Amino acid sequence: MGLNDSSPGAIRNGRALSDQWAESVVVRPRTTERHITVHKRLVLAFAVSILTLIIVTVVAVVLSVRFEECGGGRDRDGAAAAGEAGPRGEAGPRGAAKSNGSKGERSGDRADEEAAQPWRNSRLPGSVRPRHYDLRVAVNMDNFTFAGDVSVELECVNATRFIVLHADRLKVERVSVTAESGAGGRPANRPGGGAMRVHRHFPYPANQMYVVVLHRELKPARLYRLNVSFSAAIEDDLLGFFRSSYTVQREKRYLAVTQFSPIHARKAFPCFDEPAYKATFSLALRHDAQYAGLANMPLESSSPHEDGGVTDRFARTPRMSTYYVAWAVCNFTYRETQTDDGVTVRLYARPDAVASGAGDYALHITKRLLGFYQDYFKVQYSLPKLDLLAVPKHPYAAMENWGLSVFVEQKILLDAEVSSSSYQMEVTMVVVHEICHQWFGDLVTPVWWEDVWLKEGFAHYFEYVGTDFLFPKWNMEKQRFLTDVLHEVMLLDGLSSSHPISQEVEQASDIDRVFDWIAYKKGAALIRMLANVMGQTLFQKGLNDYLLSHMYGNAARDDLWSKLSQAMRSEGRDIDIGQMMDRWTLQMGYPVVTISKNQSEQLATHHATISQEHFLYGQELRSSNSLQWQIPLTVAMGNASSVSAERLIWIHNRSDHSSSVRWTIHPLFLMLGIEINQTGYYRVNYDLHNWKLLIQQLHNNLQIISVGNRAGLIDDAFNLARAGYLPQGVPLQLIGYLPGEPSFLPWHSASRALYQLDKLLDRTDEYSLFSDYVLKQVASRYHQMGWPARGPGGEGSVLQASYQTEELQRELIMLACSYGNKQCHRQAVAYISDWISSNKNRIPPNIRDIVYCTGVSLMDEDVWEFIWMKFHSTNAVSEKRILLEALTCSDNIFLLNRLLNLSLTSDLVPEQDVIDVIIHVGRNPQGRNLAWKYFREKWNILNARYGEALFMNSKLIGGVTEFLNTEKELNELKDFIKASGVGAGPAWPRALEIVEGNVRWHHIHRRQFFQWLRKPLSSALG
Repeated sequence: MGLNDSSPGAIRNGRALSDQWAESVVVRPRTTERHITVHKRLVLAFAVSILTLIIVTVVAVVLSVRFEECGGGRDRDGAAAAGEAGPRGEAGPRGAAKSNGSKGERSGDRADEEAAQPWRNSRLPGSVRPRHYDLRVAVNMDNFTFAGDVSVELECVNATRFIVLHADRLKVERVSVTAESGAGGRPANRPGGGAMRVHRHFPYPANQMYVVVLHRELKPARLYRLNVSFSAAIEDDLLGFFRSSYTVQREKRYLAVTQFSPIHARKAFPCFDEPAYKATFSLALRHDAQYAGLANMPLESSSPHEDGGVTDRFARTPRMSTYYVAWAVCNFTYRETQTDDGVTVRLYARPDAVASGAGDYALHITKRLLGFYQDYFKVQYSLPKLDLLAVPKHPYAAMENWGLSVFVEQKILLDAEVSSSSYQMEVTMVVVHEICHQWFGDLVTPVWWEDVWLKEGFAHYFEYVGTDFLFPKWNMEKQRFLTDVLHEVMLLDGLSSSHPISQEVEQASDIDRVFDWIAYKKGAALIRMLANVMGQTLFQKGLNDYLLSHMYGNAARDDLWSKLSQAMRSEGRDIDIGQMMDRWTLQMGYPVVTISKNQSEQLATHHATISQEHFLYGQELRSSNSLQWQIPLTVAMGNASSVSAERLIWIHNRSDHSSSVRWTIHPLFLMLGIEINQTGYYRVNYDLHNWKLLIQQLHNNLQIISVGNRAGLIDDAFNLARAGYLPQGVPLQLIGYLPGEPSFLPWHSASRALYQLDKLLDRTDEYSLFSDYVLKQVASRYHQMGWPARGPGGEGSVLQASYQTEELQRELIMLACSYGNKQCHRQAVAYISDWISSNKNRIPPNIRDIVYCTGVSLMDEDVWEFIWMKFHSTNAVSEKRILLEALTCSDNIFLLNRLLNLSLTSDLVPEQDVIDVIIHVGRNPQGRNLAWKYFREKWNILNARYGEALFMNSKLIGGVTEFLNTEKELNELKDFIKASGVGAGPAWPRALEIVEGNVRWHHIHRRQFFQWLRKPLSSALG
């Protein structure tokens, strides 16, 4: 990328220029035909003059070399190419570099100025700011290259001779700078039409920056224009401006699309690629006429060219950050609708997908969601259109580019004939998430990546709120949020390797680590907790003020706290939101709140003590930890037949590192519930006597305890036991009530908790003790619910029942088949056999993934080959995904190894699905060693392919290693990290801690666990 020119006579480090200048000024003696007699003193004086000039020349040459070295010559810290970019990289063509020796300049002062080298800092210096980009991009889909010109209108903030911006993997051809206007917008009155003389320009790859050094300073409050010509390849690595492909009637077709978040706009054009550097954009996109061009804004004009090309010009954008600028070149078709406010909504996809109606569902809900968010936030959608683009290959589920949101096909296309209700829910929530970003992220953008949760946390929270708007009976925010967000993120945040959701980010490489489930799910959980403390009316009022105050700009967490505090004060509630929330956002982890009640029956009143401490899975780490939080507790008391009214209690920090309150309660009332709606971000523990009372209550009259609390009790009990706060028997005895549980959510919570244990136990000799116990809890309810009925005419369809009933039935079938229920196995095999014999799939869509996996695991190699064939022949993206996952369920090591090799070395498996294949093979106890070995052997290939893509590498590392639980595997992991030199990434410390915790559980708790399972079920607690 250094753009070095190795031809003879090339100018390097300014040395040749300095020599030429020296030759031009050295005075050479003249000879004449006549003999001249010169006095000795005159000769001496003349000699001294010549000697002086020679000395001056040598000094000038030395200063010139020193000057160039200070200006970014050969860097000694990793960017040799940065300082010696050749004639193009240094100063551009056409003699711009010759101005290096212009007269009247003070080279010493310049050397001092350049010694600062602002491009060595990881952040942009801020001396200039972009106001507007005129961007022209010419796309060549024949050889997958593009070339462009960008003209950036700049405002000078502080006097400087440097323009430092971002560029990565771009070949810069030409650079020029002009003065646009003086203060107050007056035209610049400069010779040469305002052209500024460029001393040199060069890349600095270490920070993915490009540096333009000028001869004269830019003046504050004046406007300038930076013009850069560049070119690059359209790569296939999923970032920047990349290509993808799909097949139509056996013809391979290509498209090119952008993915700029978080720091990849710089791969497509030189820009100020930090979120605070907002500007407006005008885009002209040239491409072959067989393609269509898409961008953030509507198409304004399209001009054909004689060579068969066309140039599309798009409307000017509002002020926006570079990371959600977007364009695409494709030959997709679309369907469209329009909101009541006149916003045009289109869904673009492969022609066959559009024709089949696979995009109609997403198009329909997007129209409704734009209206919902406008009503909720009381802020209008800002653009005249919103396009949804479904692409075959993408590094993430979706990207919220303003006005042009991009989705991987699996997260937006829905085939009503074969898609399950769980798949419909997944598609719904991805669309809800991305539409929310049009406000939180696009309209108002975090100042810097340390507060990425300000957009991702809100979007993740509104996945559940927005889905409830579309489907109120799903009850997502009150129920599925608990298991899918709250309980899941607490697994990660209970590790000592966790981090605060707001954390410092300096280097570009650090940005990846803030895009994780802590930012998304913990951010959502804290926002939900805050919304419940404030109340929905005040919460919405604060959000409206926040959005209106910062629209088209940037905001930090303190800006949000300020607006929410103002909303609270407007109703006379003087709560400092910032003071409360800083404990939750600037500290890692969360507390466990312990409730203990005195047992004296002699007293007229009882006292309950509520205390907090930092919850950690590693017991050895707790003694030195003194983190405290301001905790809003929603508490209710109860007895066997009733529950008292809710009460809000605040737990504050205390100087003695213990935070506790004493609460007087009536002796007839038992501590049967805390956190009634499960809105807090903490776990709750009780004394053993109260756990006994809770378990008895669940057996006798479970309706006294809310559905959310029942799910929360199960998750807390299993995790408190795993961390050593409770005996191992408590959670096992707790789920003994499940045969009488009629609701989906507690079953789902139990299923997830049991899965964590299953990973620890599925290769042990005593595994059957555990699986038999689970089947005893499942059997009666499973037989009662049965299987979904087949649809009319023998076609597979989901049971016409409520969503909750449907999901409970699916959960029970999954548990029964997973833990070895013989009737469940027979039913799955019968479904697969019928499909093979009739070539007609009558399996209800809602349980196809369970049936496919069970059939592949129990049946012979021919079934695997049948599923492999169906995977390649189906066009339904939801069906493709579950067929591919089913292939990983085989007990045949040869077939699993074949699948692993085909996924990585061929085009038969989509690139973004390769990671899922490896992880699912690892989930299979028969394939665990194979996946772990394969992962280590192919690490260099996998890391090269997915290393830059957020989530992908950490998903792969966590997915493969979370099942490791022996001393041998722990040592293998340590050796691999040490040998590969990959220990610095955030995913590795987390993986190591999880595996260490798995091994520790076996050492400390496994024996007690199996001892309890051997006891009669009527045995005492503990």
